[in-house]
Amino acid sequence: MAENKRRRIHEELEVVQTGFANGVAPGFPLNDQEKLDMIEQATKAYGEFLDALKCDWRNDPNSMETPKRVAKAYVNDLWAGRYNQMSPITSFPSDGYDGIIIERNIPLTSMCSHHHQTIGGVVHIGYIAGDKGQVIGLSKLNRIVELFGRRGAIQEQLTSAIHNAVDKITEGNRGVIVTIVGTHNCVSCRGVKHQGAAMVTTKASGVFRDNDNLARKEFFDSLKINNGGHNI
Repeated sequence: MAENKRRRIHEELEVVQTGFANGVAPGFPLNDQEKLDMIEQATKAYGEFLDALKCDWRNDPNSMETPKRVAKAYVNDLWAGRYNQMSPITSFPSDGYDGIIIERNIPLTSMCSHHHQTIGGVVHIGYIAGDKGQVIGLSKLNRIVELFGRRGAIQEQLTSAIHNAVDKITEGNRGVIVTIVGTHNCVSCRGVKHQGAAMVTTKASGVFRDNDNLARKEFFDSLKINNGGHNI
């Protein structure tokens, strides 16, 4: 029974986002040969991209392997969540525990889908299991952040995707809340070129949606984040 439940949750999570624009490649998940083929095609295309920018990369010893490096970085790291399947998610009965569960400061590395510049920061996740609800293995929250972070999205979409995944796994919960504090390279290296600016996004459901709820206050107090400000 438990194995069937884990399989069902796993299948549901895989369709939280469908279509490449929403984070999943056509034919997902890709096998090793498909990923190698993609790297080969992307290597050629990135070389042509550099050619269009009048970059003489073929004659620069530091750049002649750059197209392949970039292609491998996208497939194996930056967008790995688009091509690889999530590892099994384990959840357990809450056994009557009705307090808030918070994991703070989960490291985040992602990529904004506008300019393909990196987003770095932390994710904070809180939830309250229901009377007959489920709690999730602690490291699995980190795995969820890693999977969705490695798909590339704007921060608002990423916040919703992580929230919705946790909400599905902890079915029967009384509420889920996810806050991301992210710094965007597209702000620091282009446009206004402002260093140190941070974006804070939050998605909440259940008891956490009420601004006056004690659970919401407890969550933000634990992060020292109030009313959209941040103190990291």
